[in-house]
Amino acid sequence: QVQLVESGGGLVQAGGSLRLSCAASGRILSINDMGWYRQAPGKQRELVAVTTSSGSTNYADSVKGRFTISRDNAKNTVYLQMNSPKPEDTAVYYCNAKVFSGSGYGQYWGQGTQVTVSS
Repeated sequence: QVQLVESGGGLVQAGGSLRLSCAASGRILSINDMGWYRQAPGKQRELVAVTTSSGSTNYADSVKGRFTISRDNAKNTVYLQMNSPKPEDTAVYYCNAKVFSGSGYGQYWGQGTQVTVSS
């Protein structure tokens, strides 16, 4: 079993900064992609940013130049540095990881952390 635990959410003013963390634990042999998704009220869950095990990254157009995803493979942890957030970034942010546990890859989700950006 694999668990993803997010932290770092909260209330931030527009133009400020916030860093989210997500630590994976459990039966983990390797982790492929790790990423962040978000879901605002009344909207579908959408990709924010993703990073591969080799360090390649991909971002949603709406956050390019403002958010930075990074990971610490030794700690099985992924981060999302949110700079200059906007009120439209308000959402529940979910961590996602593609984990190899020995019997194949599985997709795992964190419980979500609320980010609220005030204007």
